Amino acid sequence: MGCNCGGGARPGVTIYQLTLPDGTVRQYYTWQEAEAANQRAGGIGTILVIQQ
Repeated sequence: MGCNCGGGARPGVTIYQLTLPDGTVRQYYTWQEAEAANQRAGGIGTILVIQQ
């Protein structure tokens, strides 16, 4: 008999991707980290929310 070991869909992970005008792209696990990095860069970046 087969095993029902919870092999269903994994819960998604939210990633906050900061893109700066010079082409630099960084990914963070919290909005606060992404926003802090953006502020250190002068507040000129864009934060995109990605569901993985």
